[in-house]
Amino acid sequence: MDLAIYYLKDDGQQPYLVREVHRVPYTTAVASAALHELISTPPHTPGAQTVLPPQTKVLGIKIENGLCTVNFSEEVLKANVGAAGEALGIQSIVNTLTEFPEIRQVSFQVNGQVDERAKNWWGHVGLYNQPFKRDLSSVVKPPIWVTYPLPNQVASVPLLVKGSAMVFEGTVNARLRDEQGQEIARGYTTATQGAPGRGDFELRLTYQKPPSGSKGTLEVFWVSPKDGSELDKVTVPLIWP
Repeated sequence: MDLAIYYLKDDGQQPYLVREVHRVPYTTAVASAALHELISTPPHTPGAQTVLPPQTKVLGIKIENGLCTVNFSEEVLKANVGAAGEALGIQSIVNTLTEFPEIRQVSFQVNGQVDERAKNWWGHVGLYNQPFKRDLSSVVKPPIWVTYPLPNQVASVPLLVKGSAMVFEGTVNARLRDEQGQEIARGYTTATQGAPGRGDFELRLTYQKPPSGSKGTLEVFWVSPKDGSELDKVTVPLIWP
């Protein structure tokens, strides 16, 4: 299955988060799998880094009424991402866990408690304002991602398309192609925020006749106001009903 993992990246100016999709063996313990991936798997994005020491262990996860409480081992206190990355270090973990709809907030423990050392875990930010909520405002890359439909999902009529974008004026374009590459539907919408903000988007693509072949492709992108080129295109393979 695919998991979305958020890593920290610092280009020497303003640090930000990057979102990567990692394929892992299927499990029902998705929150635990996502944390283990964040701790132990290096990011694919050049220059990105994980925020937790590789020796960190997840001692327990409790999800109740939308709150996910994570109990880390003592090694987590060795996390050091620098003063500029403290808030993003926390948000890296929180965004990774809140990818799952049953998790809306996240709080942390160290060895089952939150003592003074744990409260000062992230320096100036600390754990004083727990629980933490999802915040995608500092996720710069990729500019666009699609959360629905999933790859190789059976397409519906109309096809619902949902995702997140950080693009010029928030304008997101979508195109549906059949197996031969023929365009059978096109549409656009405006995300809830335009760049430099990040916003959610949603639209529906309607096609009138069954496409040829058994497969198709969804393309989501934004159009350059300078030369009309299609930028940051995301492609999602689909199966026709």
